[in-house]
Amino acid sequence: MHWQVIIPLALFLVIIFFIGFWANAQVRQSDSFLSDYFLGGREMGGFLLAMTMMATYGSASSFIGGPGVAYQTGLGWVLLAMAQLPAGYFVLMILGKKFAIIARKYEAITLIDFLKGRYQSNAIVLLSAIAIFVFLFASMTAQWVGGARLIESLTGLSYRGALLIFAVAVLVYVIIGGFAAVALTDALQGTVMMIGTVILLVAVIIEGGGVSAIMAELVAENPNLVSPYGADASLSPLYVSSFWILIGIGVIGLPQIAVRAMSYKDSKGMHRAIIIGTIGIGTIMFGMHLIGVFGRAVIPGIEIGDKVMPTLTLDILPPVLAGIVLAAPMAAIMSTVNALLILVSSTVVKDVYLNFIKPSAKDAEIKRMSFIVTTAVGIAVVLFALNPPELLIWLNLFAFGGLESAFLWNVVLGLYWKGANKYGAIASMVVGLVSYVYIYHFHNNVFGMNSVTIPVLVSLLVFVLVSLGTRHLASPQNDFNKKPSI
Repeated sequence: MHWQVIIPLALFLVIIFFIGFWANAQVRQSDSFLSDYFLGGREMGGFLLAMTMMATYGSASSFIGGPGVAYQTGLGWVLLAMAQLPAGYFVLMILGKKFAIIARKYEAITLIDFLKGRYQSNAIVLLSAIAIFVFLFASMTAQWVGGARLIESLTGLSYRGALLIFAVAVLVYVIIGGFAAVALTDALQGTVMMIGTVILLVAVIIEGGGVSAIMAELVAENPNLVSPYGADASLSPLYVSSFWILIGIGVIGLPQIAVRAMSYKDSKGMHRAIIIGTIGIGTIMFGMHLIGVFGRAVIPGIEIGDKVMPTLTLDILPPVLAGIVLAAPMAAIMSTVNALLILVSSTVVKDVYLNFIKPSAKDAEIKRMSFIVTTAVGIAVVLFALNPPELLIWLNLFAFGGLESAFLWNVVLGLYWKGANKYGAIASMVVGLVSYVYIYHFHNNVFGMNSVTIPVLVSLLVFVLVSLGTRHLASPQNDFNKKPSI
């Protein structure tokens, strides 16, 4: 047990729980439970929006998985990871004001609400709910694994014991707080993530004797570690470029990120969030992946990639400072898990239960269902996380690709193309999902590109062709007051 490390980390968690209880009290006094629990009442300013986007996007992959891959691959992975730099810019500039205005017009609380209002189709609602449930399950599993790995490194407990502790802490927090708690703690967590990244990067550089000494050590071991192609020369220009879709512009299609563009207060806040978010994401992504590469020269021979960041922190930093720095990945993991749990819960309760099972449900019943669903989903994810993958980052990126294949064009073309209709949207979603799962499992990285590339391009083509071919069946300008139909 690293008690001197655990104590500051525990204090951080106490603050997080205090915010959760406070937010719960506010939600219980609210006249609009759905909007407040799932969207925070659409009252986020620029700093809060930037932090919640950054904390949601910066997950276990950024702090645990990413440095582990960089440790094994070299500087080429740092270059690839920097495709994430403009993620917040893309989301808020492309969706931004128009998305927020239309979401308010439809009284949309979830991304599926927007799609239902735009395309007037129950089929899209069901397909979207299935896609969110399946792929966010994979993403949440990755976060649970990351949290358990972190606690395992700190306490010396078994992986399963650490997983149980993490799961209980997160579930209690999310169930009591909802989106308001998630957004408020994201402000604290995002700040901790940035500070922790800078502290650990500086410490690793000092421990390694400076950047020049570290680079010389890496070159002596394997010159490819400092090349853009990776230690085994596997990072081809085509493969790296394809990541601009997966972790760059494709982020627009991630429901957990897109819903943030619904929840800000005004356009001034959105513009401020673009600047703050880009700086924050850049600091974290560059810093954490560079730490992974430099860590190879400082502590060679770490076999499990997901333990690189905790091992470096515990071995290099004084105990109290290590506890503060390790609050960064804990913050990243908790904030992402919180957001994903809220999103899956809102999908089941708002998009399925209230749409198809009991539209007349009262607020008290909705609250009870939200808490039950959140708990059930959390427990189910724990069961999936009992047998973790070797590197959690691939599980997270698999989820990213599936969600982008399903939602990217439905959202973007739904906003900006009047000719987009429900037939094109349904066809695009089905083709995108089927082709992505097929390519990922049977022809992974086909043609040297990430598996998401072809499904995203094909789903765009299908969307346009089917929408054009069915213009006589559906009016481009839907009557949004009519009853949705398949």
